[in-house]
Amino acid sequence: MSLRKTLTAVNQHSISPDSSISTGNLTVSEVSGSSSRIKFRPRKIRKVSSDLFNSSPRIIITASPPLSTKSTVDLALRHLQCSDELLGALITTHNDPPVFESSNPPFLSLARSILYQQLATKAAKCIYDRFISLFNGGESGVVPESVISLSAVDLRKIGVSGRKASYLHDLAEKYNNGVLSDELIMKMSDEELIDRLTLVKGIGVWTVHMFMIFSLHRPDVLPVGDLGVRKGVKDLYGLKDLPGPLQMEQLCEKWRPYRSVGSWYMWRLIEARKTK
Repeated sequence: MSLRKTLTAVNQHSISPDSSISTGNLTVSEVSGSSSRIKFRPRKIRKVSSDLFNSSPRIIITASPPLSTKSTVDLALRHLQCSDELLGALITTHNDPPVFESSNPPFLSLARSILYQQLATKAAKCIYDRFISLFNGGESGVVPESVISLSAVDLRKIGVSGRKASYLHDLAEKYNNGVLSDELIMKMSDEELIDRLTLVKGIGVWTVHMFMIFSLHRPDVLPVGDLGVRKGVKDLYGLKDLPGPLQMEQLCEKWRPYRSVGSWYMWRLIEARKTK
């Protein structure tokens, strides 16, 4: 049978390219010289339970434990030394391993982050200490209701700008209306934290990254917008220019699932260069 006859016979039966019929179940034969027909072998159709379509897919995600214990940090260091020769050599030059000790509740940590923004450490600590003095019980008294009770005038008296005062009030209000809570924050994924916390005025992605690393001790955070980490990656790999976010992701992919620890060493690398 000619190729043209075969293709004509197939087209007459409108076989879709998406058909579930495989070529193993299809035969083309020539009958009475020029006529052709397609014979289908009968197939047994299995009934599929509707439960398969109604149930949601079950996705199991395993995450590394937070960097709150020495054993977890030691595990991270072993992983980084094995996965990245250059970073491994840097790790061996530091006798003291990274420590992530902050145990402040999320609301207090976020309020502190707002107060410290764009200020030198000494000046920021002075304002933060004055801020804490406004609450009964010190840091333990810093809760959403008590922050809302402070007026912008009260906050300006201790050196907090009007803009930062509005940021603090917005944070407290989002806690009060249920958008945020300490319990929710502890349960959120890294992606959810970025989406939810950046709803607060004055809190950007960089602030969330720092919060995840130093307050929540999340192990796999890469602050691609942090200048210190970018400079560290540039020096570590001998790059000509500062890496952008995409290049950062690519270069530091081998650090997963401990990119927070790798970032910590980038800061140490830059600090060491400054002292030389």
